[in-house]
Amino acid sequence: MLRFRGRGLLLGLAVAAAAVMAARLMGWWGPRAGFRLFIPEELSRYRGGPGDPGLYLALLGRVYDVSSGRRHYEPGSHYSGFAGRDASRAFVTGDCSEAGLVDDVSDLSAAEMLTLHNWLSFYEKNYVCVGRVTGRFYGEDGLPTPALTQVEAAITRGLEANKLQLQEKQTFPPCNAEWSSARGSRLWCSQKSGGVSRDWIGVPRKLYKPGAKEPRCVCVRTTGPPSGQMPDSPPHRNRGDLDHPNLAEYTGCPPLAITCSFPL
Repeated sequence: MLRFRGRGLLLGLAVAAAAVMAARLMGWWGPRAGFRLFIPEELSRYRGGPGDPGLYLALLGRVYDVSSGRRHYEPGSHYSGFAGRDASRAFVTGDCSEAGLVDDVSDLSAAEMLTLHNWLSFYEKNYVCVGRVTGRFYGEDGLPTPALTQVEAAITRGLEANKLQLQEKQTFPPCNAEWSSARGSRLWCSQKSGGVSRDWIGVPRKLYKPGAKEPRCVCVRTTGPPSGQMPDSPPHRNRGDLDHPNLAEYTGCPPLAITCSFPL
């Protein structure tokens, strides 16, 4: 029972974190009194050079005063191209050319949107948000545009995907692995592998995922009910997750061995 309570707690924390993130996004992007609106031409004056009124940059339409990090963003510095504009795309792509320092993120994946979300968290924590720039993400009324709504939806999808990945990693933790030119490769399970601590060891199995070119080695629980079994499900066979349809044994490795060795 302790095992399932622990897993439920982790998943509960993941769900709670996703809810907190959703609430935070609404706080970041929703209407807020006293925010200054910049047009892009006005924001472009805030590059931190002599005579410039300040040193600002924008991310997903939100404008931050980055004067306290001047050495990173002032003219001649490594990230000077980000100053005075919304270069959201470059935070993900790393393309700091004029063609890459743009705010168009419409074709980025959900995972890449999560990278933007992480950057947004960084700027919210370390710098003061002083306003919004009108254009792609905010209208002249300061309210979010459909483009920003799409970004929020992509981030939400990414958070949900992360939650599912956490669930899978708790059910099927990655194996330990090593290779040497003298002994070949070895895969094994322990009570902490793949960064997952647990009260069971498991046995190595190949896990096949739809769309993946190759299976990956995971540790599989060998006793108790299958993961996710409902209380009203038929009696289980006390085989843990060994009967999962996406799993396969390693050729030449005993079915219940916790270590699989493959000499050269």
